[in-house]
Amino acid sequence: LLLQGMQRPIVLTSGNLVDEPQCIDNTDAKQRLAGVADYFLMHDRGIARRVDDSVVRMTGNVARVMRGARGYAPLAMALPAGFERAPQVLAMGTQLKNTFCLVRHGQALLSPHIGDLDDARTFADFEKAIADYAHLFQSAPEAIAVDMHPDYQATKFGRALAQRQSIALVPVQHHHAHTAACMAENDWPLDAGPVLGVTLDGLGFGADASLWGGEFLRADYRQCTRVGTFKPVALPGGEQAMREPWRNTYAHLVASIGWAAFAQEHAKLELFAYLDAKPRRALDSMMAAGMNAPLASSCGRLFDAVAAAAGVCRSIAYYEGQAAIEFEALVDEGTLREEGDDFGYPFTITDGGPAGLPMVEPLPMWRALLHDLEQTTPVPVIAARFHNGLAIAIVRMIAQLNRNVAKAERIRTVALSGGVFQNKVLHAQVEARLAATGLRVLTHRQVPANDGGVALGQAVIAAAQRIAH
Repeated sequence: LLLQGMQRPIVLTSGNLVDEPQCIDNTDAKQRLAGVADYFLMHDRGIARRVDDSVVRMTGNVARVMRGARGYAPLAMALPAGFERAPQVLAMGTQLKNTFCLVRHGQALLSPHIGDLDDARTFADFEKAIADYAHLFQSAPEAIAVDMHPDYQATKFGRALAQRQSIALVPVQHHHAHTAACMAENDWPLDAGPVLGVTLDGLGFGADASLWGGEFLRADYRQCTRVGTFKPVALPGGEQAMREPWRNTYAHLVASIGWAAFAQEHAKLELFAYLDAKPRRALDSMMAAGMNAPLASSCGRLFDAVAAAAGVCRSIAYYEGQAAIEFEALVDEGTLREEGDDFGYPFTITDGGPAGLPMVEPLPMWRALLHDLEQTTPVPVIAARFHNGLAIAIVRMIAQLNRNVAKAERIRTVALSGGVFQNKVLHAQVEARLAATGLRVLTHRQVPANDGGVALGQAVIAAAQRIAH
């Protein structure tokens, strides 16, 4: 009815304000969308259960689910060999892009996308969905799995539920869960031994209580060991650094080059003038004191920093990952195809990481990028060289980790997970380069690589640990 006679393009979106769940009630819609919608098409048939829009992205010829919802979820998945005796488990998922997961009768049941639990309406929807699924599937979990982050709403809810029902609570490290989700989706058997998990995302609570986000893990379903990482860099302003990408640029330049050297060598750059006008003294004090400027080994924030340096989404990100998404979209395909690896921005691998771990150090990448900015290199070329160089660094780190151990302990299977691997340019580069070295590569297809897949990883880790007991 609305489209009849309309001769112009239209945009269709779900009926909700940003970060809120969709309206599924006529009265609620009229109230919440009054300032958005000009007309409402009502119906007298009620909606029992909210289900979001699914999002799928093609990488090469492979469709990869980025948000599993209508048409894709709930996703029932047979668990790999060895999980036949798995007890019932309820995994609560994470704070952002929340899903939850039930393990029962040798299957994992991953819920549809719930959303970000920062919003009170979404959290209420989360509570209702868990109660609905418990009734629908007659779930009686023996254990509840939660993320290690103490302030996640899903973790608090899971802890309270476990206490109320007097059942086991299993805290699971965020990036271990990412890797385990990729293993389970690829039918990796319970006792097949460890994989090397490369988990790149924005932030996750680390096993050492610091913030992780660029991790190399030796992992099976029961345990994992951090064997490599990206360089930890401060997040000046904490969460504000996620909304203002320039903060990450400043922190990275200070951590890698130092402001004095940057000013001396690149004072003519527009980037210098932009950053010099910011409240640097306050930022420096925060970073020096470690107050509201936690260190994070985040690959997602590295993308923010580089994109903002190149002038992409520098001031404000209006949605999560905006800087990285726009930067990827600018990549010049010709540069990717035609330039050799020598043109990719170089990273070094040092032993200066936390606890002496091998670490991806971006200092030479920054020097190369700043040189290109001085030469007014087009941003699409800069984007291509960064993606290419980062992929090379990841593959080099994996090779070095295998060289550092005895031949019998070398791992021939790599699992790629985390929201950064939704970037199809980086994903394709890393997967192809690893395959060329003879390694087996596990990737996500049905289960989101982002936090929407973490609940599956939590569930299988908790189940594996309970089986071992």
